[in-house]
Amino acid sequence: MNNIYNTVLSPVITEKATKISEKNQYVFKVRIDSSKSEIKKAVEKLFKVKVKHINTIKIKGKNKVFKGTKGRRSDYKKAIICLNKGENLDYSGGIN
Repeated sequence: MNNIYNTVLSPVITEKATKISEKNQYVFKVRIDSSKSEIKKAVEKLFKVKVKHINTIKIKGKNKVFKGTKGRRSDYKKAIICLNKGENLDYSGGIN
């Protein structure tokens, strides 16, 4: 089992992620080898909220060329966290 601080890496702040936060769903970038149960425990401990369910998505890295040098972005995993009604999550602060 991973440390809870290593499981949830960062929030994903995009236009789409902001729009679904109105429906009490939040998007986080998580470790690629973490399971749904590990993610749920980490979010509940970090933010002191109750998680209703989690959807995960594995994103494949893209091949890119920068100034003639070929490279590849790394693969990563996103988790969409749905909270119970009445719960609110503030990822700008509040991590204990």
